[in-house]
Amino acid sequence: MQNKLTFNKYLILSGENLLLGLGLGLSSFALIIDNIANRVFSIVSLSFPLILCGLVTVSLGYWVIPILRKLRAGQIIREDGPKAHLQKAGTPTMGGIFFVPVGVAIALVLSRFHPNVIGVSLLTLGYSLIGLLDDWQILQRNSNKGISPKMKLALQIGVAILFCGWLAWSQTSTISNIVLPFGLQLSLGLLFWPLAGFVLVAESNATNLTDGVDGLMGGLGAIAFFGLGAYLAPTSLELMIFCGCMSGSCLGFVAHNRNPARVFMGDTGSLALGGGLAAVALVSNTLWVLLIISGIFLIETLSVIAQVSYYKATKRPDGVGKRLFKMAPFHHHLELSGWLETQVVGTFYLVGSILVSFCLLN
Repeated sequence: MQNKLTFNKYLILSGENLLLGLGLGLSSFALIIDNIANRVFSIVSLSFPLILCGLVTVSLGYWVIPILRKLRAGQIIREDGPKAHLQKAGTPTMGGIFFVPVGVAIALVLSRFHPNVIGVSLLTLGYSLIGLLDDWQILQRNSNKGISPKMKLALQIGVAILFCGWLAWSQTSTISNIVLPFGLQLSLGLLFWPLAGFVLVAESNATNLTDGVDGLMGGLGAIAFFGLGAYLAPTSLELMIFCGCMSGSCLGFVAHNRNPARVFMGDTGSLALGGGLAAVALVSNTLWVLLIISGIFLIETLSVIAQVSYYKATKRPDGVGKRLFKMAPFHHHLELSGWLETQVVGTFYLVGSILVSFCLLN
């Protein structure tokens, strides 16, 4: 009886079932939203870009992943991480090189190279290139340390400055006025620019920290982009298309990245996802929506900050401090507390979906 219960537990929470639930859920809701707006079977919709990019990414993965294996682009696993992750050593990484360009390229074509889509696409690709450089250095050094944190941050800030310069020049957003819930606005003046730069860098690093379990960041990225795209559907069709494409690409990537993963996205993918989300929110002036949709990314980031701060605050004369969590980010704490990877992923998917629903219903 116990063995049967254990089998059912694994069956219900399998990577395949999580992928199936995520795919059917996002596709169905996209079709419902398009049906309400009389856009079903239209290129200018949420469902068509999502499904198209999903199918293209899935197909492309079967060609790219073997190439990554031949290049020996295997993931270096942290020795201080969960022991169950050690068996993942050698799994190809840098998966962002095939699913990010798919979303960007198709979004540009379907939006007819709309200036807003060009802007957010360049930012997304810029952050992806930073991640690619970091991933490549990790592989070259055969360690889990890539480019230095200072260099990585400098590159992120540099790309963010270029994007903010384009944003000011193009006037695609009401600069200095931040739209808040309930029809409220906050006037920041010149303070808008450091805030914009902070959002871009912080969001990309938050998604980077969240990427640590099979299917986690890919699925959460699909949910977040879907939510942002659905929210923008009535007001910004070009950004809706971009979000639909990126959501579909993430979904297609999860087909290869779900537990047990055949490929990891690496910084090439995770930095790009955060940058893309932040760029869309800045252009569309929906930072409050981004904040809510990114709730899990925020928790993951805060868990790392809290862990480091608590460790330093409790450091004894011998240089050893106490840990607030068994391991940070928080998803690793849950793993070390006995959660299966698929339990973590399924729970985070559910929370992410609830946060998106809250934004769409308000």
